[in-house]
Amino acid sequence: MTSRGTKYWSSGAIPLIAPEMLGEIIATAADLSLVITREGKILSALVNRTHRAFGQLDHWEGQNIRDILTEDSRPKLEARLELLAGGGDSDRLVELNHAEGEGWDFPVRYSFHRIGPDESVLLMLGRDLRPIAEMQMQLIEAQMALERDYETQREYDTRYRVLTEATRDAFLFVGAKSGRVVDANPVACELLGLGRNDLIGSSLVQEFEGRRRAEFMEALTRAATDDEARPLDLETRRTGQAVRLTAIAFRAAGERLVLCRLDPVATAVQTDDEMTGGLKAMYHHGVDAIVFTDRDGVILSANESFLGLTDSSQLSTVKGRSLGDFLVRGSVDLRVLVENATRTGQMRMFATKLSGEYGAQVSVEISATYLADQASPAIVFIIRDASRMEVVRKPGVAVSDDAMRSVMELVGSATLKDIVAETTDVVEKMCIETAVELTRNNRVAAAEMLGLSRQSLYVKLRKYGLLARDGADH
Repeated sequence: MTSRGTKYWSSGAIPLIAPEMLGEIIATAADLSLVITREGKILSALVNRTHRAFGQLDHWEGQNIRDILTEDSRPKLEARLELLAGGGDSDRLVELNHAEGEGWDFPVRYSFHRIGPDESVLLMLGRDLRPIAEMQMQLIEAQMALERDYETQREYDTRYRVLTEATRDAFLFVGAKSGRVVDANPVACELLGLGRNDLIGSSLVQEFEGRRRAEFMEALTRAATDDEARPLDLETRRTGQAVRLTAIAFRAAGERLVLCRLDPVATAVQTDDEMTGGLKAMYHHGVDAIVFTDRDGVILSANESFLGLTDSSQLSTVKGRSLGDFLVRGSVDLRVLVENATRTGQMRMFATKLSGEYGAQVSVEISATYLADQASPAIVFIIRDASRMEVVRKPGVAVSDDAMRSVMELVGSATLKDIVAETTDVVEKMCIETAVELTRNNRVAAAEMLGLSRQSLYVKLRKYGLLARDGADH
């Protein structure tokens, strides 16, 4: 580029630029440009058009730049102004923090340039440092998060090591695909007769007599995934100890592992004795439905008879569901059964109806037993089909001798209509008393069981003098 024959760029000079163009060039070259006097008065504030984070800063013009800086930035500005006034170097960049109002401040990196005929005016070209500051903050937060995760991992690792060292059970972790030992506790190492460093990484099958790898891995996988599978009876190769292996499959960090617990046969629970075998046979082939639930009534296991009563195709369709889903009165019946079983240990001959998967209903009698003396307390329900008995049962409701005697005394002294009404009252009173007793005076549940509204139940309780006898409403 030339002007009047002079090469401005090669000689280091700048060609003459119109004032309006110069302002646009300066505003575009920096995120924020300030023109100030030696005393710090702002003559002009230019914001880059493509950088809208600052907004409009026209109100800065006429203010002293010190008034829009934070306390820690003012000494840096004073030092730079003194340096420039003494003719010092102006090439170094200075980071200043602007503050305007409460809670709004931002860092800017400035370069200072003397302009004007007598260099009495300073041009400050600034670069917004907020993106860099935000990135630095994100890096710091990420580093702190990593440190917290590391400390948490160390804590869990310490707990795991203490648990494995303190437990008396022999267990080890095995890769589901490789069949190699991932970790083992000292009790398992002693039982297998091998040091921990030698055991980790070795194939588990080689630690037992008379086992082939493919056959052993297939049996191990079946024992870990099938709830009905039996534990594996094995003999250790080095110590000659008969052990029983119980396996549990799980996944950790995307890797499938198997937790193997080894119980010496001398101390293991004998599950194949005559009584246990008979109980298993009764459970699987008995005519009555047997259901195991937790304390909330969620089904843990059920036999084939229960699947037949509910028209369920397989165990997986009922496992994990509430037993109340299969009772006609739902949670009302389940609450009565569970509360009475957990309170007294058992409940006998509770009459209700069972609802199948497709809506079919069958009359049943349910007995419940609470098993509290085990690691995970459970409730066992024996459900018997009572639909055939309804055919041979005599119609009507059994009443007490005193109630029947009082009704019979009315014959001859009252009309048949009055006698029937009296009999209805006797039966109604007995039903209400039974419902209140079964629900342990929970009148909301009793009303649901009887098919009455809560207000109707209160009316009948007051009618038969049962309201004052019962305790507080639940």
